[in-house]
Amino acid sequence: MPIRSMTGFAQVKGQHGKTAYTFTAKSVNHRFLDLHLRLPGRSDLFEQQLRKLFKEKMHRGHVELSLTLEYADASGISVDRGLVSGYVKAFRQLSDELDLHGEVDLNAIFRLNGVLSASSEMPEEPELQAALHSAAGELIDLLNANRRLEGDQTCRELESRMDELERNAAAVATLRDTVLKAHLERIRARMAELLEAKADPDRILQEAAMLAERSDVQEEIVRLQTHIRHFRGLLQEDGDVGKKLDFLLQEMSREANTMLSKTTGLAGDAMRITELGLALKSDIEKSREQVQNVE
Repeated sequence: MPIRSMTGFAQVKGQHGKTAYTFTAKSVNHRFLDLHLRLPGRSDLFEQQLRKLFKEKMHRGHVELSLTLEYADASGISVDRGLVSGYVKAFRQLSDELDLHGEVDLNAIFRLNGVLSASSEMPEEPELQAALHSAAGELIDLLNANRRLEGDQTCRELESRMDELERNAAAVATLRDTVLKAHLERIRARMAELLEAKADPDRILQEAAMLAERSDVQEEIVRLQTHIRHFRGLLQEDGDVGKKLDFLLQEMSREANTMLSKTTGLAGDAMRITELGLALKSDIEKSREQVQNVE
């Protein structure tokens, strides 16, 4: 069952040298591939590579990705020297005013808000960026694997819906003769009215042709069954099939509506087709809800 959902989550952590990194990605459904990337500053080239990687491995979905970097040494740490100088100057001024004796505790100053900050820019290290590129590929594969798991569940549910649609379509087929007989009685009654009223012969032929056209649901049954077989085939295809599945369900809905229009007003056993037609529409609409999340 190769179809993929557009909903998923993935996270990859690693370390290259003294730099630790965390990639996090989550995705939901979207008409197209919509990427929102939160990366360190000066990541323009890496962002281009990342977008290309996503487009190679993913077709649709709104994806939010973030990358955070942590440094094990001072290479990624900046000190607000002006702020430190201000703290030291204030400390010494107050010490002189109060005639206190003591030394400035640099450790205490470093713990003050705003003194130390981690770099928010991408280091210009080709080896690190190569490691991040490899980790990004792993992240996308993991995200797709999670989307595939949900897709498998969706596929099973859609297969079950198609089974129900086939059963109801077959039940309609068994009632076809009943519908034809009911329509035949309607045609006879209408022709008798027109003949009694001495209607124009062309009008009689026109109405007879129109009623005859509306008397058979075989064409709708055949088309519906064809759409169901095509739908099942798409469920086994890889790639971007969500839009195709949605289109087929729209066509199935059209056939179900036509069946209902052809059986409106019929009495007796023919009313069973109306019940089956409504059941068909219900399963089709439920399938469409699920297909909206298929890539």
